[in-house]
Amino acid sequence: MRTVRDRLAAGTPVLSLEFMPPRATDDADRIWQNVRRLESLRPGFVSVTYGAGGSTRDNTVAVASRIARDTTMLPVAHLTAVGHSVGELRSFVGALADAGVVNVLALRGDPPGDVSGEWVRHPEGLAYASELVRLLRDHGDFCVGVAAFPHGHPRSASVEDDTARFVAKCREGADYAITQMFFDADDYLRLRDRVVAAGCETPIIAALMPVTTMRTIARSEQLSGAPFRARLAARFAAVADDPRAVRALGIEQAILLSRRLLSEGVPGLHFITFNFARATAEVVAELAVPS
Repeated sequence: MRTVRDRLAAGTPVLSLEFMPPRATDDADRIWQNVRRLESLRPGFVSVTYGAGGSTRDNTVAVASRIARDTTMLPVAHLTAVGHSVGELRSFVGALADAGVVNVLALRGDPPGDVSGEWVRHPEGLAYASELVRLLRDHGDFCVGVAAFPHGHPRSASVEDDTARFVAKCREGADYAITQMFFDADDYLRLRDRVVAAGCETPIIAALMPVTTMRTIARSEQLSGAPFRARLAARFAAVADDPRAVRALGIEQAILLSRRLLSEGVPGLHFITFNFARATAEVVAELAVPS
């Protein structure tokens, strides 16, 4: 199977993983050690993130192409519109094609430096992820994924507006979506219901991140733009002085969330790894996900 679209069409839940490109040699060594460990989980695909404002653009291509060349895993390269002209985006798309990477996650992207800052369109760039999907469709035989937001995008005027923008991305040719991380299954299910009610059947993969430290909670809120559920936060706060208990609770909750989502027919689970293998491996070991 050459694309995520093919993997999803098989009809069984797809396990996938997310890596960040290295910024330094030490990071690169750690990433590849963990890539090899997680390869044993036989994920349906692995995504390689793309730094804000293009800060890791070249590394994204290099890591994705190496995964395609040196492992059994299927790479998906992130691509963001922020900070780039259309010409630069076309050049990047060409580099992906030359490297044999045909799976791309098309994102508008966060402002560099401050993810909550004002989003400014490049004067020769694109304003919406739907335009980026169209660009990819116009420049090759790519399998294109997009983002979905269980709580609504932080910059959307309303949940209804967010749903309409999501459907617009799908109408431009998105093959599937991956959510921002979340910790409550009902958030995902409400999103799926809104999308189906809007007449869109694009498969939506659920993105999860096991909580391993109290810092992970703050990080999740920063990345997702959504508050960590108060009820769950209180459980972590009760064991905050015991790092082992925090980690154990995080693994337990990730397993329970994953099982609930699988029982609800989610097409896939996408684990955000931050380039570490152990927590994800522990969660996946408890799940009945076909490889």
